[in-house]
Amino acid sequence: MNAEPADQIRLLDVQALDVRLSQLAHKRKSLPEHAELDSLNKDLTQLRDLLIAAQTEESDTAREQTKAEQDVDQVRQRAVRDQQRLDSGAVTSPKDLENLQREIASLAKRQGDLEDVVLEVMERRESAQERVAELTERVSSVQAKTDDATARRDAATAELDAETTAVTKEREVVVGSVPADLIALYEKIRAKQAGVGAAKLYQRRCMGCQIELDIAEVNEVKAAPRNQVVRHENCGRILVRTADSGI
Repeated sequence: MNAEPADQIRLLDVQALDVRLSQLAHKRKSLPEHAELDSLNKDLTQLRDLLIAAQTEESDTAREQTKAEQDVDQVRQRAVRDQQRLDSGAVTSPKDLENLQREIASLAKRQGDLEDVVLEVMERRESAQERVAELTERVSSVQAKTDDATARRDAATAELDAETTAVTKEREVVVGSVPADLIALYEKIRAKQAGVGAAKLYQRRCMGCQIELDIAEVNEVKAAPRNQVVRHENCGRILVRTADSGI
């Protein structure tokens, strides 16, 4: 393939822009905020799960406390009714009086036991409430860090995207000034050679693979017309000759 030396040199401009685009894409993908957000989101998910569990426990103990307090109230009301019967003098039979007094004593013990249950449940509920408050604060703290990291990531991404757009437009302009067949060859090679399709020949060294041409290759390049597209035998990339190629 033949191409004017100026067109071949413009390939280096295209290559430089492609390298910059690759760098921008890598930088965008490797932003430290990505890893930071992954870690924060994992922490946030775990904390939210713990918070839901704590809220569930608090809700369960609240219902348990209500039920226990209702049980105490029922026993208390029954004991009041029995005491009122006893005090009214309506019960005259010694046996019935004895049974009534025994029941009042039993209800008093039952009430005491149930009140102990209420206290135990209240302690568990208070502990659950403290856990909910603690986890709520921790979730808020991690959420604030997540929001901050997200804002930083979005700002960095927007900046990189803006530069990518500018470089892409510049590349389109340069590519438009290079013959289509030369660009097609460049793109084909670039796809196979880690994103580098054209390399400068500098002081007899291919700047694509960083290998110096041997004497036979130097002589071949010297003998090649200036408009001939030369490729390096080692890496297959287009070798672009310039004033400082050393040939």
